[in-house]
Amino acid sequence: MYGKVSRADRLNAEFRKEIYEIITKKLKNPLITGMVSILRVDTSKDLSHAKVYVSVFASNEEKRKTTFEAIKGDAKKIRYELARVIRARTVPELHFFLDDSMEYSAKMNKLFNDIKKQEEEKANSTAVKTEDNNQG
Repeated sequence: MYGKVSRADRLNAEFRKEIYEIITKKLKNPLITGMVSILRVDTSKDLSHAKVYVSVFASNEEKRKTTFEAIKGDAKKIRYELARVIRARTVPELHFFLDDSMEYSAKMNKLFNDIKKQEEEKANSTAVKTEDNNQG
């Protein structure tokens, strides 16, 4: 049987969903140009603070940083909008953190694929040489 979901987990999930909606649909900040994903929200026990882990995909590092800094700069606006849609006594102060774990994972995946491809090419060239030696 599955365990109960805590109130904090439910709130974190709701905050995550609503913060994403606010950033992508309600904020009209022209500096937010990259694709944004809210990976996780961790709210303190007293609900006074929330760590919001954000991933930003952009065409280059400068746009990625600009987008993240714009989100951080709009933290009070995001909190205000969050208070309008969340039915809670208090809405935590939001602290944004850039989470690049998805990009790191993609980079590692590419490296592993490159290694695998090199090994396959090496194995294929060895097999061709063996066939040539057997025929000659």
